[in-house]
Amino acid sequence: MKRLLSMLCALLASLGLAACDYLNVRDLKPGVSTAAEVQARFGPPQQAWHNDDGSVTWEYSRQPEGAECYMITIGPDQILREIDQRINEQTFARVQRGMSGDEVRRLLGSPASKQYFELKQRTVWEWLSERGTLITDANYFTVSFDTEGRVAETGRYTKQTRPK
Repeated sequence: MKRLLSMLCALLASLGLAACDYLNVRDLKPGVSTAAEVQARFGPPQQAWHNDDGSVTWEYSRQPEGAECYMITIGPDQILREIDQRINEQTFARVQRGMSGDEVRRLLGSPASKQYFELKQRTVWEWLSERGTLITDANYFTVSFDTEGRVAETGRYTKQTRPK
């Protein structure tokens, strides 16, 4: 019973975070909203990526519990240009063999976890791509890096989250 209650609480908390993000994204308007409005809704970014055109892209990763990473671009005029949710199939397809960890992080945001596998000599980063519920299992996208810190391969796996 305790396990079921804790799983239910975790589910509700993760749904609450997604609901808050949905409302925040809906209320912000590219070309109109300001950087101050973005920070009032999302808080300080986890990472700021400076772009060649003078704009900055702020990272708001919801990993490890959430399956979202918002990359929000602010122009040099401090006006919102774009909100992009990066945990999706289109962004996963952009991860290519030979990319550096910084390049992958800029695409997908901070991973849910990082693990080193001694026998394979690989570091694997993973992102939660679909939250598990009492009905569905959680899905993860993975990126394996070789000993030089370059993408060697990508993959996916499913972790059972339902009670047995």
